[in-house]
Amino acid sequence: MRLGVLDVGSNTVHLLVVDAHPGARPLPAHSHKAELRLAELLDADGAIGADGVDRLVATIADALQAAEDKGCEDVLPFATSAVREATNADEVLARVRTETGIDLQVLSGPEEARLTFLAARRWFGWSAGKLLVLDIGGGSLEIAYGMDEEPDAAVSLPLGAGRLTAAWLPGDPPDPQDVKALRRHVRAQIARTVGEFARFGRPDHVVATSKTFRQLARIAGAARSADGLYVQRELSRKSLEEWVPKLAAMPISQRAGLPGVPEGRAAQLLAGALVAEGAMDLFGVETLEVCPWALREGVILRRLDHLPTA
Repeated sequence: MRLGVLDVGSNTVHLLVVDAHPGARPLPAHSHKAELRLAELLDADGAIGADGVDRLVATIADALQAAEDKGCEDVLPFATSAVREATNADEVLARVRTETGIDLQVLSGPEEARLTFLAARRWFGWSAGKLLVLDIGGGSLEIAYGMDEEPDAAVSLPLGAGRLTAAWLPGDPPDPQDVKALRRHVRAQIARTVGEFARFGRPDHVVATSKTFRQLARIAGAARSADGLYVQRELSRKSLEEWVPKLAAMPISQRAGLPGVPEGRAAQLLAGALVAEGAMDLFGVETLEVCPWALREGVILRRLDHLPTA
């Protein structure tokens, strides 16, 4: 069957169309995305402004038309931290429902972490042993750990690259004192969670998902996206520690010239790097592997698990 998964994230609204069957690997057929940066459109009261809601409704309508054009039998719509934490979330969801017919499922932070963990587990398989999975989105950082398909621990922290950039790094390039303050904030937030995971012992394999980690791995020398899904891509803490001060000194325009960094994501790269560096350091990770599958694939896999088999 052909499914569409509609991801209303903190940075983008992304429709991923896949050909999917229970017991088989979902095959991507089409991708439709638009950058909204909802995490940066919140007003002083934490609400998504009228213009942002208008743009969101129009973008979702465009994505639904794309899903229909591509022959999707069903669309699985969900929203993450930007909508979840907006003070007018109920109003936003009601408008989306009224004007598009779509009932957005708002995932909790731990649900995001669990579904992303499921995707990583399916990608790497049981032989990977105990997994620690890190995911940096626009609005939040998800961390999950476990031996099975359901993690033993899963947390979500308000440490997304878009959120932190808007709140902590106004300069271009940023003021060194702002960078130091953000580094302290990030590490204090992550440190509160380390004990919850430490009691399960060291992971056998550390995995990262999300565009932020893919971009950081790419500028540190990992293979290009064009080289395919099955090329192993790694990121070492040593490389990341070398890149953080370089990124901090660069204006956004210079970051956008780095390999694998699109102009629209360049502003967020430093904040994402500080979160990645802090997580790897505090969890004692020397090297991690980038996983091609993440939250969207987790949503699809969970849906397929609940379909009756022929």
